[in-house]
Amino acid sequence: MSIRANTILPAQRTDIELQTADGLKLVGEIAVPLDRELVATMVCLHQLPTHGGMMDSHLYRKAAWRLPALAGLAVLRFNTRGTWSLRGTSEGSFDGDPSGDGMLERFDVAAALEYAEFEELPAPWLVGWSFGTDLALMYGCDPAVVGAILISPPLRWAQDADLRRWADSGKPVTALVPEFDDYLRPAEAKQRFAAIPQADVVPIDNARHLMVGHAERVLDEIVRRLNPSAAPVPQEWDGPYEMGDARAYADRTVAAFAKVPVPGVKRSTEGQS
Repeated sequence: MSIRANTILPAQRTDIELQTADGLKLVGEIAVPLDRELVATMVCLHQLPTHGGMMDSHLYRKAAWRLPALAGLAVLRFNTRGTWSLRGTSEGSFDGDPSGDGMLERFDVAAALEYAEFEELPAPWLVGWSFGTDLALMYGCDPAVVGAILISPPLRWAQDADLRRWADSGKPVTALVPEFDDYLRPAEAKQRFAAIPQADVVPIDNARHLMVGHAERVLDEIVRRLNPSAAPVPQEWDGPYEMGDARAYADRTVAAFAKVPVPGVKRSTEGQS
């Protein structure tokens, strides 16, 4: 059977709640393999909730549905503060303001890493997308983190000091940059990420910011870093499976990165990707 966009492969999937240091509960899910060794962990940081980002954004949804079975990966997804998905709405309100002490979402990143450590999930990698890449760069260079994969990084909020921190750590950093990105394209990305000598900037040909139509390439690039022996990711499956339904997210797909309201988002300030 060919794996399709909404194919759900076997895994142990558990609803979780993350507790932040400033007293909020964030809703999420952990998906782990059923019958193969657990090799590494994806800690997913989604795009701006004010522009359609959530734990069920299509790349993360497909990762959770496929990669435990195909690549031996744990996939930890959660909604940052004030963000809604079918799993529920996380407490608090979207901040997105790096002034002063920094974005309150720094507590959300820390809560996810603390959960991974408490549950003894192996080899955690931060996998950020758009806004989530800034969160990874600013708040994710933790001793427990193996490295970072940055999908469509806008480098909007991350500062030179954040890039130097990753450079000094020596931790691997991969930036997957769409050829026709709305915010940062490959040539400029190579210049900006030169501040991190070990960074690998990978152009994704013909892609745009949302990576629609390029999920398989993105998942391949992730697996090549987290579990190289499982790459490339198989496109066929001969075991049990289910089919998911993503129709509930049609309004958020339309809203993504457009100047229209997004249903279900609580926010304390306006934001852009």
